[in-house]
Amino acid sequence: QVQLVESGGGLVQPGGSLRLSCSASGLIFSGYDMSWYRQQASGKERELVATITPIGGATNYLDSVKGRFTISRDNAKKTVYLQMNSLKPEDTASYYCTAVLKWDRNVEYWGQGTQVTVSS
Repeated sequence: QVQLVESGGGLVQPGGSLRLSCSASGLIFSGYDMSWYRQQASGKERELVATITPIGGATNYLDSVKGRFTISRDNAKKTVYLQMNSLKPEDTASYYCTAVLKWDRNVEYWGQGTQVTVSS
């Protein structure tokens, strides 16, 4: 059974930092592109925040987080991270980890999400 478990969310002041982690089990981690999505409580459409490939670690970011967020992965630990710096109130959202199989994009898994709140 595949599980993605996010952690590291919380309440932080504007300008602060958080590091999200997503631990995967039940899959061959090195075969999956890993991504972070977020969804704001206002019902705004879910956004793809960042993606990292399994080999080589190529990354892509949402324009609004470029230069502030960094996605990374440790294939040995089956974990993907999202380092978030210079946080803004508009970064407040539930953050979800996803895994998509590289050779079959229909194989996709989601975590339960972790809440990030940026507020003074």
